[in-house]
Amino acid sequence: MLVALLGAALLAGCGGDRSPDSLQGAEVAPPTTATTTTTTPTTTAETTTTTPAAEPGAEQQGPLGAKLERRVGLRNEPDGKIVAMLDTKTRWGSPRVLAVAEQRTGWLGVLTEQQPGKVAWIPGDAAELLLEPWSLRIDLSARRVTVSHEGEVVRRFTVGVGGPGSPTPTGRFGVTDTLRLTGGGPYGCCAIALTARQKDIPQGWTGGDRVAIHGTDSPSSIGRAVSHGCLRTAEDDLRWLLARIPLGSHVEIVA
Repeated sequence: MLVALLGAALLAGCGGDRSPDSLQGAEVAPPTTATTTTTTPTTTAETTTTTPAAEPGAEQQGPLGAKLERRVGLRNEPDGKIVAMLDTKTRWGSPRVLAVAEQRTGWLGVLTEQQPGKVAWIPGDAAELLLEPWSLRIDLSARRVTVSHEGEVVRRFTVGVGGPGSPTPTGRFGVTDTLRLTGGGPYGCCAIALTARQKDIPQGWTGGDRVAIHGTDSPSSIGRAVSHGCLRTAEDDLRWLLARIPLGSHVEIVA
């Protein structure tokens, strides 16, 4: 899994035999997420624009994200036990936009790193609903990412995946942060952090458990099962993805 340091904070650990110290001194610069009333997503290298959905209670079309507008308790079911508290920003300063998996009256079922692979719940009035036109499907056996926009496939590319002892987790996840790395290192230019977490931590690994899509300084590892759970891809594919995928985009990882 990916290691990226912002000060002393670890994102995750994702290298083959690399140490978490390999990114010491790197800077992480999260892009911003804006909203617009237009229906066409607008992107630059540093800004992704997302379209607001209809008001809660109206019939919603297409995949949705929920941009938190206040600090809120994350619950195991609607009006259930609070399992974590969520701030409006991630630890890297990105707006917290959660992929919405389910809706019930007054409640949104969301995908979070606090409850990876599970649907957890927040009050519907705690977030602004956004349309999420981009989605990713990651096929581990094919070692391929399929990118769709409004349901239409627009790009496919090859990735390296988790090795036999530390397979990449499967399930439904969301994009939490899109990060630019500077200072060099084994993780390339950029990383897209997901809500997935690695359960099978290799013995002795101290780099954390968050899963991400990131670059690599070992291009021969792309297309192979060699990582600690993260997904390694070529820099041109990663930069293309980073310029388009909004926070809160839906990600499905299948075996």
